[in-house]
Amino acid sequence: MGIGDEWSVRSRIALFAGTVVALVCLAFSVVFVWALHLSGRDKLMQEVTEAGGRVAYMVDRGKAGDVPAELPGQDTTVQVVDPQGKVRAATPDVRGKPPMANFRPPAPLRRDTQEVCDGVFSVDRCHLVVAQEVYRDDGAWLVYSAAPVAAFRVSPILVTGLAAGSTLATAAVAYGTRRSVKRALTPVRAIRAELDEINASHLGRRVPVPEAKGEIHDLAQSINYTLDRLEETLEQQRRFTSDASHELRSPITAIRAQVEDALLAPQETDMREIGQAVLKSLERLQAIASDLLTLARLDAGAPCEREPLDLGGLVAAELDTRRPVRKIVSQLTPGVIVRGDRIRLGRLVTNLLDNAERHAATTVRLEVRSEDPPDGDPRFRSGVAVLEVLDDGAGIAPDQRELVFQRFTRLDTARSRNAGGAGLGLPIARQIAESHGGSLTIIDSPRGAHFLLRLPLSREG
Repeated sequence: MGIGDEWSVRSRIALFAGTVVALVCLAFSVVFVWALHLSGRDKLMQEVTEAGGRVAYMVDRGKAGDVPAELPGQDTTVQVVDPQGKVRAATPDVRGKPPMANFRPPAPLRRDTQEVCDGVFSVDRCHLVVAQEVYRDDGAWLVYSAAPVAAFRVSPILVTGLAAGSTLATAAVAYGTRRSVKRALTPVRAIRAELDEINASHLGRRVPVPEAKGEIHDLAQSINYTLDRLEETLEQQRRFTSDASHELRSPITAIRAQVEDALLAPQETDMREIGQAVLKSLERLQAIASDLLTLARLDAGAPCEREPLDLGGLVAAELDTRRPVRKIVSQLTPGVIVRGDRIRLGRLVTNLLDNAERHAATTVRLEVRSEDPPDGDPRFRSGVAVLEVLDDGAGIAPDQRELVFQRFTRLDTARSRNAGGAGLGLPIARQIAESHGGSLTIIDSPRGAHFLLRLPLSREG
């Protein structure tokens, strides 16, 4: 088990923040100490340059032999070298010795600096040497000034101060981060506690939403939104189960009653009549079972094969297989191509025709056509394939047009099972339309119900 499994979120964040601060403090300390070292080196170079500059001024005035015995700065050494390379003057510590360096300032510069670790100096200690060139009538004179290079040393007091400051800063940031994260996660603990209490029998409860805007506020709202949808879905499942049980019980009860009557009075029973009645109930039972299976597959998002289909040809094929009980007037434009599953789209057309024939007084009208892409709807970028189904029945009130697409819903005018089906045909039709990227709605009409199917037009075919 790793550290991430054993430590809480606030501990891990505090550890991360403390580690980052510690590394930043360490980097700052190193840079600070190195900056102090460079500052000391710059100060040393300035002192050596000033000492050599004073002597160079005296050489320029013809006083090459008047090199002072003491110069500003610690351990500053100076030599004056004539154009022939002979040391003409020097401080006491290098008097009588050869030139301390052999480099000259590159033209056109008159000053140069190098670090020299041999020659007149001790081998174990390097010197910072500044060469300054002075031009006189007899040639170019050189003034070398030098001082020992300070070793890289860090004061123990400075190290102690930096270490103590870094430790305090790291501890303060880690502690503050842990407290801040703990306070920020308090709403999360409340949300978790509420979620632990929510079960199938208490879906009406919701997690607390913190007042402060932020990610946790958005998380709580998303959880409550998810709980709303879950509650709605479970309620739909309960209604669906109840309605399905009711619909299935009716034909089963009818079959049982008919069989029991036949068994009680076999001499008075017409087996042909009983058989037809039972067969009718079985057909209804089979239709309900088929609709329930179709809905289950649609809800599960079962994959289907998509192929280019002529919508007008699909409707015409469905009309050829039917035995219409009402007059059907069709206007089917050829070449209206959609991409979809032939079986499911055929089921959609069948359900619309069944519904129209069930409620029409005399006539059902069909029209298939194509339309230009509507503005602002990305579903129909290549155009719209339209199927209109219109009957001349009693129609559907505007406030009930969405109700007919709910499962097991039958309007009051069609509550009898002889007039209406199980209330699954139109919900199945709409779900098939939506699974193909389209829509199925009811629009205004002078008489009857006017169903409008819109599917994305395909350029294939």
